[in-house]
Amino acid sequence: MYRKKLIEVALPLEVINKLSAEEKAVPRRGHPQTIHLWFARRPLAACRAVIFASLVDDPSSDLENFPTEEEQAKERQRLFNIIEQLVKWENSNNPSILEEARTEILKSTNGNPPPVLDPFCGGGSIPLEAQRLGLEAYASDLNPVPVLINKALIEIPPKFAGRPPVNPEARQKTDYSRTWCGVKGLAEDVRYYGQWIRDEAEKRIGHLYPKVKLPKEHGGGEAKVLAWFWAKTVKCPNPACNAVIPLARSFTVSVKKKEKTWAEPIIDHSQKHPIIRFQIQTGDKNPPDGTVNRRGTICICCSTPIPLDYLRTEGIASRIKKQMTAIVAEGHRGRVYLSPDEEQEKIANQAKPKWIPDRVLSTHSQYMAAPRYGMTKHSDLFTPRQLVLLTTISDLISEVRQQVLQDAITTGSFDEGISLSNGGTGVKAYAEAVTVYLSCAISRLADYNNTICSWNIKGGSVGHLFTRQAIPMSWDFIEVNPLEKMSGNWLGGIEWISDVLENLVATKSCSVIQQDAVVLETKVRPCISTDPPYYDNVPYADLSDFFYIWLQPSLNEIYPDLFRASLTPKIQELVADQFRFGSREKARQVFEDRLSKAFYRMREVANYDYPLTIFYAFKQSEIEEDDGKSSHNTVVASTGWETMLEGLLKANFVIQGTWPMRTERNARTRGIGSNALASSIVLVCRPRPETAPSSTRRQFVNYLKRELPDALQKLQQGNIAPVDLAQASIGPGMAIYSRYSKILEADGTPMSVRTALQLINQTLDEFFAEQEGEFDAETRFALIWFEQHAFNEGLFGEAETLSKAKNTAVQGMVDAGILIAKAGKVRLLRRNELPKNWNPQTDNRLPVWEATQHMIRELQDGAGNQGAANLLCQLGTIGEAARELAYRLYNICDRKGWAAEGVAYNSLVISWPEISRLAAQTQETTPVQMALL
Repeated sequence: MYRKKLIEVALPLEVINKLSAEEKAVPRRGHPQTIHLWFARRPLAACRAVIFASLVDDPSSDLENFPTEEEQAKERQRLFNIIEQLVKWENSNNPSILEEARTEILKSTNGNPPPVLDPFCGGGSIPLEAQRLGLEAYASDLNPVPVLINKALIEIPPKFAGRPPVNPEARQKTDYSRTWCGVKGLAEDVRYYGQWIRDEAEKRIGHLYPKVKLPKEHGGGEAKVLAWFWAKTVKCPNPACNAVIPLARSFTVSVKKKEKTWAEPIIDHSQKHPIIRFQIQTGDKNPPDGTVNRRGTICICCSTPIPLDYLRTEGIASRIKKQMTAIVAEGHRGRVYLSPDEEQEKIANQAKPKWIPDRVLSTHSQYMAAPRYGMTKHSDLFTPRQLVLLTTISDLISEVRQQVLQDAITTGSFDEGISLSNGGTGVKAYAEAVTVYLSCAISRLADYNNTICSWNIKGGSVGHLFTRQAIPMSWDFIEVNPLEKMSGNWLGGIEWISDVLENLVATKSCSVIQQDAVVLETKVRPCISTDPPYYDNVPYADLSDFFYIWLQPSLNEIYPDLFRASLTPKIQELVADQFRFGSREKARQVFEDRLSKAFYRMREVANYDYPLTIFYAFKQSEIEEDDGKSSHNTVVASTGWETMLEGLLKANFVIQGTWPMRTERNARTRGIGSNALASSIVLVCRPRPETAPSSTRRQFVNYLKRELPDALQKLQQGNIAPVDLAQASIGPGMAIYSRYSKILEADGTPMSVRTALQLINQTLDEFFAEQEGEFDAETRFALIWFEQHAFNEGLFGEAETLSKAKNTAVQGMVDAGILIAKAGKVRLLRRNELPKNWNPQTDNRLPVWEATQHMIRELQDGAGNQGAANLLCQLGTIGEAARELAYRLYNICDRKGWAAEGVAYNSLVISWPEISRLAAQTQETTPVQMALL
């Protein structure tokens, strides 16, 4: 019998979620995830907490020392305090806090903690945090790019910890003989040889990045160019015009306060066909609109509409070119924006790379837009000058390896000739290790130096390609000077990577291999924690080829097994991709079969003393369209969750617990203005006993109605975001379902997971319906009216009938300030129509609906969190009811597909902890007036 672990009983979830969200909000220098871009990484704080709580005993497992519930609660709080300190970013490398956590782990594991294995290691958050907690970590992935990232984070650093740098500059410094903690010496060498590559690149290709002449108004002389603005071009299909026209979303290049700078298109009609040039303009007037939208473009010379189909045809025929529209240079007093220069454009077009990555781009219809416009090879994503840059840097990385080797031998180190891939730790392996980190920098360089990169007109910085998980089409783009101090430059990437190295723990030896999780092999009995693929979300192999093609040339000799193939593996990738498998059903079958096998292998190799933990962030519900017979859409179970749970249950796991954790940035591209999930659900699983009984559908439904409402109330009390509540409800619901060997339908057949998920959703609906009964009559009316009409008008007679059923009146709700009734029509007041000087203490009729809408208005358009907090101080218990109403309103918006309105209610709940904190603070500082005696 196993000892119950803390994660199976309780967690300080609010603190973990708050700090996880903060960690994801801003990319910090030195954060391990900045060593190389990867997709959908989990926050380190959440992973650290999950691993710790999976290994440490819950006090209820130790009745000898904690016999009463009161003593158990006290001990549990002590463990919570450790977690709350452990998950803070500033404590990531705090030796005393890490030692305290490691001591607790040793105590609960009898001094023999298990290794931790992540068979879908991806960006490496889980194995990295296992290593930080003093554990042996094992990581594997099918894709060679994440395998390399994990090697760079956890496998290579411990091999060279404590060693001084080998570069000649460091050896000449007076403090060279000091103690080199961690891999600071390796970081120094990455900086030195990265600088050498930059300097050598300038010698070889610096002529391709010439200076530009400054006009008199900018002080004259010459200046370094920081970046060039380009627009792709096509010929106008109108034969009477036939102008080469620019394709651009915007001609604005900078916005500072009230002044704007833009590239003004100047049309020259003196030739047979109009010629378009650009001239920089500055002022407070509105710049000209861009020329491209979702439908196509328009000729700025003759106003001929040009559809996207024409642009695709021209692209496929290789007739899309490019034209310089502006230049940003380093002026005497800061940046200056200049008109295009013919000499600058001529030099850029003269660049000719010696070799190119000519492998074919994936044509995936959902994630690869560029091939539809004729960009069929990886090399098509770059300008000739960018290809010269990247191929030159790649060649230099290969060259520098021999230089590092010779410098290491000069220090007196022995060259035993064993490579890094064979476990070497000598000078050959060290030179290869430096090469690995320099290669990571070329991935970053490629991400910021391609024809998809955008320009931030407010901040004056470059946006990289992978702002979302796709390779889109971009009509105008920015080309940076990678040899100067500009975002996306070579040395900037070197600094980011070196900062990561300086902050790695690099203590425990760890192992990373390329392996298909379906045939998982391991020589140890690990505790498994993983983040498996999310059904059909993203085919990462297609996207990661972008990095693979630049990593391969410099690493194929160092890791021949990883970089032997021309591109990353596709067929074995665990993703239900209809594009790849030919049909949705075939994709589903392959995914379900392979995921089941992967979970089965995990069950076979896992250490049964510890639970399996799984991060999963797939939207739980899908909407079945309104058939015209019912009053609302019907929620059905999602295929993503269904197949994942089917895999777990086929492998005979039972779900012991679920924890919603904030693992996504609210500001990520996909999440803005949508109801995209911000949480992962961490499933805590154990092998199901062979003696598990069976049950019936009726019993299952009764158990759901008895147990799920309590679990949902606890989730709400923990301030789970409304967008995540439906997903989080799966956990307690499936915990009931999975504890039985099978649940039988009335006809004796086993109940499917899909049916179970539908019943869980129905119970969730009933839970919300019961909560409605606790609201005032006006709010109950508003809820039903909102579900039917949103903020649009409906018939007065319909409203009158509904109001009587809810024991209220239309006029009463008009008086209450939530409704407008005029000319036989009725509608709910919109938030922008609410009085801004509203005072709830002087409002004689205060429905929860009104309070909720006022708080959201204050949050969005008023004084933000502080304004909402000021209202909360005056609302008393109605404030908490407003939070509950926000859950119900979000649920309605989610069903109806009203994403923008749903965001408002989701935001109120997410902001509630801060609103409550500010409200309490306000009440403490508000002086109380003494009554007269």
